[in-house]
Amino acid sequence: MAVVIENSDMILGGFWFEAILNNVCDSGEPMIDLHTHTVFSDGELIPSELVRRAETMGYRALGIADHVDFTNVEFVINHVSKVKELEEVLEMRILAGVELTHVPPAKMEKLATLARRLGADLIVVHGETPVEPVAPGTNRKALEIGADILAHPGFLTPEEADLARDNGVCLELTARRGHNITNGHVARLALEAGVKLVVDTDAHAPEDLIDRARAIEIARGAGLTLDQATAVVDEHAIIDL
Repeated sequence: MAVVIENSDMILGGFWFEAILNNVCDSGEPMIDLHTHTVFSDGELIPSELVRRAETMGYRALGIADHVDFTNVEFVINHVSKVKELEEVLEMRILAGVELTHVPPAKMEKLATLARRLGADLIVVHGETPVEPVAPGTNRKALEIGADILAHPGFLTPEEADLARDNGVCLELTARRGHNITNGHVARLALEAGVKLVVDTDAHAPEDLIDRARAIEIARGAGLTLDQATAVVDEHAIIDL
């Protein structure tokens, strides 16, 4: 559907996105995204607005995984988990998770254990993306400790793919610019090794959210067939709606 904005001033202050939201076609198909960010790390939205905007995009499950290390993990989990109150009035599952970010591999298991004890629903690890100086060994340690999702793992090795399969860790195909340049490599190794894949946005801003159709396109762009891409998105490896 074409969106016509007569007043160009509407593009300021986020009103452009609101105009699009009001004109989005609702496919009726659910979207699941387990890697998003709020103002409790480097995102733009408070949790309730992120949830609302996700709802308008057809989301039925949303994972908030703000960046954490030892300095803020308790603060983030304590505050973000309060947004789960909205589940009582929405048809959406909300997972209050964390993304372990630039944590030295030798300290990652300790932090993941702490996050679980504090009540994190989801452990995402900030993988070895080629666009950031992530410490070597981060991918392997995330897989060894059994994180739920290894985000944007970059140039994953075949041995790491096997470890992901053996330990039940999902590998991420990401919509985020920069991180997504190795999606094809990750998808190929995952298919060869029989690893579970998820498509996430790593959303930091309203315009980063996507619908189900776009998620399938991202998976297809990584080299999956239409049937494979649809199965990854609709038969989610973690969430069963």
